[in-house]
Amino acid sequence: MTSNTAPFSHSLSYLAKKGKFYEMFVNEQKEFIDQLEPLNIEARYPSYKDRLLKSLTAEKCREILENTKKMQQWIKKKL
Repeated sequence: MTSNTAPFSHSLSYLAKKGKFYEMFVNEQKEFIDQLEPLNIEARYPSYKDRLLKSLTAEKCREILENTKKMQQWIKKKL
């Protein structure tokens, strides 16, 4: 880990690599951030908003939130 301030980026994999913990992720965690990353980027652009909203069911949103909480807890333990 590092004590440096995180660089400005929306790329979760890039931030994880800069934080020196991407290599510690299991494949499931790497796949999850690959799935999560486009949601943040696409949500920022109106042309993608409708398509994004149609792809997110209530169940999918619950799954994303649950996995995000697990990832957050894992990262906090590593810091």
